[in-house]
Amino acid sequence: MSTLISINRIYYLIGIIVMILVVMTLRDKGNPKRLTTALFWFLFGAVFLFGDLLVDNLGKSMAYRIIGATVIIISLIAGTGLLSMGSYVTSSQEERVASSRRLGNWLFFPAVLIPVITVACTVLLKGVSVGGLFLLDQKQLTLAALCVACVCALIAGWVLTRGTPLQAVRQSRRLVDSIGWAAILPLMLAMLGGVFVAAKTGNSVQQVVSLFVNPDNRFQVVVIYCVGMALFTMVMGNAFAAFPVMSAGIALPFLIMGHHADPAPLVAIGMYSGYCGTLMTPMAANYNIVPAALLELKNKYQVIKVQIPTALTLLTVNVFLMYFLAFR
Repeated sequence: MSTLISINRIYYLIGIIVMILVVMTLRDKGNPKRLTTALFWFLFGAVFLFGDLLVDNLGKSMAYRIIGATVIIISLIAGTGLLSMGSYVTSSQEERVASSRRLGNWLFFPAVLIPVITVACTVLLKGVSVGGLFLLDQKQLTLAALCVACVCALIAGWVLTRGTPLQAVRQSRRLVDSIGWAAILPLMLAMLGGVFVAAKTGNSVQQVVSLFVNPDNRFQVVVIYCVGMALFTMVMGNAFAAFPVMSAGIALPFLIMGHHADPAPLVAIGMYSGYCGTLMTPMAANYNIVPAALLELKNKYQVIKVQIPTALTLLTVNVFLMYFLAFR
C-alpha cells in the first residue's frame, strides 16, 4: 500500500532545504570560507536527495562506496577548519525585546507542539489509511510523525511572529552555521554504530575481555561493563550505538549467561552507565557542544566540565546498583 508521507519524501524535503542553504551560503560574500562551507552542506544534502538514485542506477555496493567517500570528504572539511560563519540579516536588539514582550510565553508554543503532535500522530495514525493510502510511513511512523510536527510548529511560528518562510530559512542557515559540523555529528555516529554492529565488534570485545578478566569475578565484570558502556559512549557519542556492542560482548556472555543476571535491570542500568559517558564527551554534540554554541560560551567544552563530577558519581552508583539488583 502506498504512503502519503513516506520516509523517502521526508529525506527529499530535508535535501531541498539544505540545498537552499547552500545557495544562500554561496551568495554570502561575508563568509570568508563560503565555498568550502557550501561544499560541506552540499555533500550532506546530496546524500538525502540522490541516495536512492545512486542505489537504483549503480547498485547498493557502489552507492554505499560513494556515500562513504562523501562522508570522508565531509569529515575532512570539518576537521581542517574549513567551515565558517557568514553574515546574516537579523532584527535589532530593541525589536527582539519588543517581540519577546509581545509574545511572552507563547514563544514556547511551537516548541511544545513538536512532541505533542509527534506522540499524537504516532498513536492515532498507526494503520490509518484513506482510499488505500497510508497517511504516514508505517515502517518509520515516529519519524514521519516528527516531520509533520516540525512543519506544524513552523507554521505556528510564522503565525505567532508574523514572519515569512524565507525568514525561517535564513534563520535556519544562521543556526546551522553557528552549530557547524556538530549539527550532523549524531547522524554520522549512528552510521558508525551500524558499521560496528555489522562488523560484529561485540565478538571482538568478548575475546579481549576474556584475555584479561576472570569471568568468575562478578564484581569485576560488572565494573568493566558499566565503565565500558561509558567509555564506548564517549567514543561513539551515543549510548544507543554503544549498547549493542558492549551488551553482546560483555553483558550477554559473562553476566546473563555466566552469572544468570536478570536481563531487564542489567541492560537498563547498563544504558544509564552509557548516559554517564554522554555527559563527558564532545562527541555527544547535540547535548554538549550545541548548547555551548547557542549560548555563545567562550569555552565550548564548559558544559562538559560542569557535568563530569555528576557523571562520575552516577557511574559509581550504577556499578553498585547493577551488582546488588541485577542478580537473582
